[in-house]
Amino acid sequence: MKNRYIVAKEEVCIGCRLCEIACVVEHSKTKEIIKAYKVEEKRPHPRSHVEEVGAVSISITCRHCDNPRCAAACITGAMAKREDGRVTVDVEKCVGCWSCVMACPYGSVEMDKVNKKSAKCDLCPDREIPACVEACPNRALIVVEEEAG
Repeated sequence: MKNRYIVAKEEVCIGCRLCEIACVVEHSKTKEIIKAYKVEEKRPHPRSHVEEVGAVSISITCRHCDNPRCAAACITGAMAKREDGRVTVDVEKCVGCWSCVMACPYGSVEMDKVNKKSAKCDLCPDREIPACVEACPNRALIVVEEEAG
């Protein structure tokens, strides 16, 4: 099995947050930016987030770990490592306890406070290139594939 995840290059990230916007649009019902932000009743939570400290910024996304601590901490089995290597959240099973948020050593599992569920990168399973990677103007996000350990 191969692990596939997104790596951020801090040296070229400018903190524009286009990765967050692309993620919201990709996970929206309409897949249209204006409708996703201004019309849809519950806007999707971005599954990546940009952190900034002074002039340094970086997009944080899930590493889809070999042995994900988030999945081990999940009390309902909503967070799981799939056969294809992705770590996903089944929102139907998620009860919003956010144990996975506390367990993730990378800070990449988010609290979707609107829907009271956990949210994390799913690598845009319907796309060849994740939306955030495609939207990044400086190529600060890259997809890495490697053999699982």
